Amino acid sequence: MINMSSTLLYQIALTQIPNIGPVQAKILLQHFDIIELFKAKKTELEKIEGIGSVRAKSIKDFHDFADAENELKFIDKYKIKALFISDELYPKRLLNCYDSPTLLYYKGDADLNNSKMISIIGTRTYSDYGKQITEKLIEELSNQNISIVSGLAHGIDSIAHKASLKNNLKTIAVLGHGLDSLYPSENSGMAKEMLQKDGGLLTEFKSKTKPDKHNFPIRNRIVAGMTDATIVVESGIRGGSIITVELANGYNKDVFAFPGRTSDSKSSGCNHLIKNNKAILLTDALQLLDMMGWKETEKNKKKKQKELFIELTDHEKIIINILKDKGIASIDDINFSSGMNSSFVAAAILNLELEHVINSLPGKMYQIN
Repeated sequence: MINMSSTLLYQIALTQIPNIGPVQAKILLQHFDIIELFKAKKTELEKIEGIGSVRAKSIKDFHDFADAENELKFIDKYKIKALFISDELYPKRLLNCYDSPTLLYYKGDADLNNSKMISIIGTRTYSDYGKQITEKLIEELSNQNISIVSGLAHGIDSIAHKASLKNNLKTIAVLGHGLDSLYPSENSGMAKEMLQKDGGLLTEFKSKTKPDKHNFPIRNRIVAGMTDATIVVESGIRGGSIITVELANGYNKDVFAFPGRTSDSKSSGCNHLIKNNKAILLTDALQLLDMMGWKETEKNKKKKQKELFIELTDHEKIIINILKDKGIASIDDINFSSGMNSSFVAAAILNLELEHVINSLPGKMYQIN
């Protein structure tokens, strides 16, 4: 018997309705809460812009909750976190992406909303040069509390994960299949070590989803969207890395690429991205930290020491406490969590920004400096 009172059951079911992808799901959730959505009349649904009669019919014709119930049992058995788009632990940076996944499945303890997150990607058939610069970059970032995201694939992805483990940086793998299996299987041991060292495995695919070729470009949008910047180490002119860069550029994310010899096919993609202003030429970790505003200078240290002595109003203290708790929060989150009038929130946020206590991120997101 299906437990129809389970909100999560309906959330999983929403991702399984034919013709309803992440974009349509987001539109629907602006009009209904998850349970009301399944009870809405067809006439109500088809009037919504972007839904129409075909998608409305798909929603009303959907009655197969058995698959969603099986997924509930699976995530409960293996202690997997199901992160709906409105959940607190959902990667907030993805909310700025128009096609952000409706539901994510997560195994691990790494903070998906860490204040500093980068993705490192590249070719499966790397050179010694590619291996060396990946390992050197991560070693130089080892004291920065940066989370490293990649795709667990052979090649640069694997090197990035391994180097992160070696240098005690949290690392998260985004998968192109369900959490009941691991691809490639040769990386099973590394994935296990990632979980033991407070990393994570993340996917939007339900269990029993095979690592089919078309899943990986879908996966790549999460790699691009959940981080502050994407770094390409080595890549040909075509391939998964170039797809990820196009996605990152579309999301207005920073993209960096290491240059290589003009005669080297493994660097042809990186050189092409730099030449066409689709990626910033990257040489080392210090440049990355400087360009991302993460470099700890004497000026920054003095500024932070000064901020410790700033007298905050009661409204400002409420906002600071919210940001300390959440790490990163949208203006809507702050309005809701504070319980304050939106004009008070706006005034307090403006003052905190002027005092350099908090920092404004794209998409009206905020974090403490």
